[in-house]
Amino acid sequence: MAFDGIVIANLVKELNETIINGRISKIAQPENDELLLTIKGNKGQVRLVLSASASLPLIYLTQNNKPSPMTAPNFCMLLRKHIANGKITRIYQPQMERIINFEIEHFNELGDLCEKRLIVEVMGKHSNIIFCKEDNIIIDSIKHISAQISSVREVLPGRTYFIPETQEKENPLEATQESFFESVYSKPISTMKSIYTTYKGISPVIASELCFRASIDGDCSIAALSEEEKLHLFHHFSWMMEDIKEGRFFPNIIKNGKEPIDFAAVQLNQYSDYTLTKYASISEVLETFYAAKNIYTRIRQKSVDLRKVVNTILERSRKKYDLQLKQLKDTEKREKYKVYGELIHTYGYGLEEGAKKLEALNYYTNEIITIPLDAQLTPQENAQKYFDKYNKLKRTYEALSELTKETQEEILHLESISTSLDIAVSEDDLTQIKEELIQFGYIKRKSTGKKQKVKSKPFHYISSDGYHIYVGKNNYQNEELTFKFAVGNDWWFHAKGIPGSHVVVKTNGEELPDRTFEEAGRLAAYYSKGRENDKVEIDYLEKKHVKKPNGSKPGFVVYYTNYSLVASPDITKIQLIGES
Repeated sequence: MAFDGIVIANLVKELNETIINGRISKIAQPENDELLLTIKGNKGQVRLVLSASASLPLIYLTQNNKPSPMTAPNFCMLLRKHIANGKITRIYQPQMERIINFEIEHFNELGDLCEKRLIVEVMGKHSNIIFCKEDNIIIDSIKHISAQISSVREVLPGRTYFIPETQEKENPLEATQESFFESVYSKPISTMKSIYTTYKGISPVIASELCFRASIDGDCSIAALSEEEKLHLFHHFSWMMEDIKEGRFFPNIIKNGKEPIDFAAVQLNQYSDYTLTKYASISEVLETFYAAKNIYTRIRQKSVDLRKVVNTILERSRKKYDLQLKQLKDTEKREKYKVYGELIHTYGYGLEEGAKKLEALNYYTNEIITIPLDAQLTPQENAQKYFDKYNKLKRTYEALSELTKETQEEILHLESISTSLDIAVSEDDLTQIKEELIQFGYIKRKSTGKKQKVKSKPFHYISSDGYHIYVGKNNYQNEELTFKFAVGNDWWFHAKGIPGSHVVVKTNGEELPDRTFEEAGRLAAYYSKGRENDKVEIDYLEKKHVKKPNGSKPGFVVYYTNYSLVASPDITKIQLIGES
């Protein structure tokens, strides 16, 4: 997930194809660190987002508008004064840096043609948007950086703009075989790290991709490479740089299921286990990726409190269960005490007064055993003492057997809720999970709160053979799918012995092909606690054989006759229709 120099190079190519010679018709500043320029060009009107956010710096073209404050900030007013209706004459990236320079022509108050520069630096927490004269004297910036903040460079009105060379990296587009060997292969570090610390604009992801293409372990040291491997790596590096020079980009997003995990302007072959989606433009990639990423980030943030509740109760329940099992194990000696009492009754008549033990034949095992005695008690009293111990442990055993069963069911229930939180993709999903936690007393409903209307629906997939497959996102949906939606001859799938979704395949009375069984199994594996494993064992059977015990928690079922298959939790090629 790197906004690196190659992504910038792709953006510069796209901007030159789209807005060069366009006029800036509107300038807005929707956020303190973000500009929105409306530009009219030969291809119509577009909007350019320029964000210097420390957490999410961005540049991309969009058709979407954003609301602006009633009173424009000073930096926005300054730009309107100077470059409103200005013409963008040049857009370029200096030396593969994460910087885009916009040269803008405009007429001043006297009618003279002038040139200004808008410089966007996409550098993480050091990102900035800087407005300069043509001689690089700073007019203003969206963030002021004084000497107290940075000892490297001041970004203040009146100062001269320059790019700080703090890391002394080289321009990868100018690399030769000789310079590559000299710079990259002279460092006592890993191959991947040597590449991205040597060249500007090369992120760790791109360095890793180069190593992957060259069939080299990026984590191995330079010293471990053979001459042939070194040459092979340089060739892949050279071919990638040639693509960048020629403007041959491959904007794409890598997804794990529906969740976006990375993007790039070159093809990322290293993510062979995930889904790669190619896009027409890098702007579309950035807008799509961060919009989707924000959804997942927001859902995770909103689920933090629920996860904390579930994890706290789970930890407490597991400790309670371990203690109960230990206590239950202690009751195993109850039968021994019962035998002791019986044997004292049988053989105790011959004991001398004050005897401390009794050696007798255990007629259950035909072995001679020694029974400890209390010398202060009669044989009958010793026997009763052991019977009392037996009865106490028997009562404890019966009580603990019920308690451990309840605690185990609670743990399974909470683990299923935890898995539901992992699956949740919307606020409606979280609402339904929260409602379950309220119903079972894990959290309290606010005094003014009402039961919220739930809009969350199961996932709806379609198999390669055209059969509809439904996946519950939580216990309530699992219950609904299995016992209200599915009919007797539909097939039901679930990960064996671990929390997971109920998966139902609608058969329409037909016999399912093997491929549909496999795809349903993969969905059951993916939407389970075992999704990080290479393989997951899946139970499957016709829905009519799935039963729900009386009084059991939602989503809990039993079955006694089933088939099994082993599935990979890979659902990349199974078509998701939506939520049904």
